[in-house]
Amino acid sequence: MERTEAMLAQTRPPGVADVDPGSVLLPGHDVPLGRYTTVRRLLPQRPRRMVGAWCFVDHFGPDDVAQRPGMEVPPHPHTGLQTVTWLLDGEILHRDSLGNVQPIRPGQLNVMTSGQGIAHSERSPAIHPPVMHGVQLWVALPDPARAGAADFAHHADLPRWRDGELDLTLLVGEFAGQRSPAVVHTPLVGVQLELRGSAPTTLPLRPDFEYAILAMSGSAEAAEVGFEPGALLYLGSGRRELTVRGGAGARLLLLGGTPFDEPLVMWWNFVGRSHEEVVAAREDWMAGRRFGVVTDDPAPPLPAPALPTTRLKARDRTGDLHG
Repeated sequence: MERTEAMLAQTRPPGVADVDPGSVLLPGHDVPLGRYTTVRRLLPQRPRRMVGAWCFVDHFGPDDVAQRPGMEVPPHPHTGLQTVTWLLDGEILHRDSLGNVQPIRPGQLNVMTSGQGIAHSERSPAIHPPVMHGVQLWVALPDPARAGAADFAHHADLPRWRDGELDLTLLVGEFAGQRSPAVVHTPLVGVQLELRGSAPTTLPLRPDFEYAILAMSGSAEAAEVGFEPGALLYLGSGRRELTVRGGAGARLLLLGGTPFDEPLVMWWNFVGRSHEEVVAAREDWMAGRRFGVVTDDPAPPLPAPALPTTRLKARDRTGDLHG
């Protein structure tokens, strides 16, 4: 054991993380979102709370909303994070307390940076496509970005290219020599992989990143592990490449980033560092302070749930308690 660790220490390049001992397949669990939408929550989970700075992954649909309102999430607050919204089918109208009113459609990206506080709502338009399918993700913000100004950006044009049997669309970060226009605050990547055939394609990875891959539609295999839609395969760190294969038309989402080592307190829509910080955010929201008013949304703001009777504890990316 000691000899093996010494050998690894001699051969591992500076700054490269230890190789994770294996992949972990994380099934999602259903969570209601608003009145009409149920999502499959992939992160956080007890076995794995984060992948890089990605701290929250919801996959929704494909849902038939032809005779239904679709997504109806009234005004609610956020602190300490970025929201990243990506659609495969459907349309959602974003409104926020900065004055932005922005529809998002398949192939487009919305990135909202909360800084120290922002509020927004997400709704399907009255006349909307018959199917809704997509993901919403959160990125934990480091200091000083989490205490900075709120921001919102819509990206209609993203890097797209083909590699073997894959069509790739880069949502955030850098990958295979391409760079997304989306602003992020830690080394991060999110890239959609759409399979055109069954032949395997090998992609380059950064060994200092940890990665996970989500099946959004169709069956696939990565790192010789098969997985179905609504499951997240955690791949660990230390990998220099990844081989992906599956049925034609399968769409996957590869997420990665350098390990985020600051313990977080995640409660409701807030990402903080301490119990006191989350309590203050909740009090400000309920008192109508800090977060502003969502533009052109007449619905009453979503009230915050009651805090638990025990003190909120910070957890690291693996789920271990701190403080």
